[in-house]
Amino acid sequence: MIRNFDDLMALAKNKEPRILSVAVAQDEDVLTAVKIATDEGIVKPILVGDEKKIREITDAMGWTVSPDRIIHIEDVTEACAVAVKQVTEGKADILMKGLVDTSIILKAVLNKEANLRTGNVLSHVGVLDIPTYERLLLVTDAAMNIAPDLETKKQIIQNAVTVAHSMSIEIPKVAVICAKEKVNPKMQATVDAEALVDMYNKDDITGCIVGGPFALDNAVSPEAAKLKGIQHPVAGYADVLMVPTIESGNILYKALAFLGGAEAAGLLVGAKVPIIVTSRADSEKSKLNSIALAMLMASPNTCSISCD
Repeated sequence: MIRNFDDLMALAKNKEPRILSVAVAQDEDVLTAVKIATDEGIVKPILVGDEKKIREITDAMGWTVSPDRIIHIEDVTEACAVAVKQVTEGKADILMKGLVDTSIILKAVLNKEANLRTGNVLSHVGVLDIPTYERLLLVTDAAMNIAPDLETKKQIIQNAVTVAHSMSIEIPKVAVICAKEKVNPKMQATVDAEALVDMYNKDDITGCIVGGPFALDNAVSPEAAKLKGIQHPVAGYADVLMVPTIESGNILYKALAFLGGAEAAGLLVGAKVPIIVTSRADSEKSKLNSIALAMLMASPNTCSISCD
């Protein structure tokens, strides 16, 4: 069982390296993470961006990048389009954001000509190694869908389960998080939680166990679940926390990372390839963790919800 990012990296190193296309690559933290991932043998990079600026950074870190691994594009919008094209043409398996606004790279991804859409919802899956939790915890959606409706929430769960499967979590426990653990018609999140559990019971959601509504405490603490008399396989042992809105997810994710001392990784999933969209505030280690996670997602033997 994968319990931390060291385990995840070890799993990634046991697989064939994947090709990583980096859009607007002239970012020191991004390039540092890419270099480490390259040295570890988990990716082979294609760096798209201003070659002069890229080489200034790589030279300073003593990294000799062969000319065929850099595509010189100064304009950031064009660089995003070219980085996406590497994936579209089958020359790369993973897309990563560099020194560019997320909106610009997402516009390139969502362009119909890019042919990266699958018909599924795009959602963010964060993975956290929390000092006080015995396993890696997935949080979704903290960065993409603002106020998802019921069908969107179903697809968000499916995307997260695909990530969990890539991490060798065979039957992930998904907790639908709300402000309380009882259904209240005045609280839509609890109503949706009940509906999602009903979908799971009807096999409309597979490859996991879905429970809810749960308050955060009884989703992650067996003691809290016991005190409240909650008996459910997910209660106290969640692998995935599905939050009701982007605000709650974003606050939870950043609170765990910046106040709780958690190591983090994150991906956009739901497209044909995993997309690494990290924040400038994310650490170099977080970016490296995200690359390793994306590499597992891009591996040929990765199982998705549709293969159950």
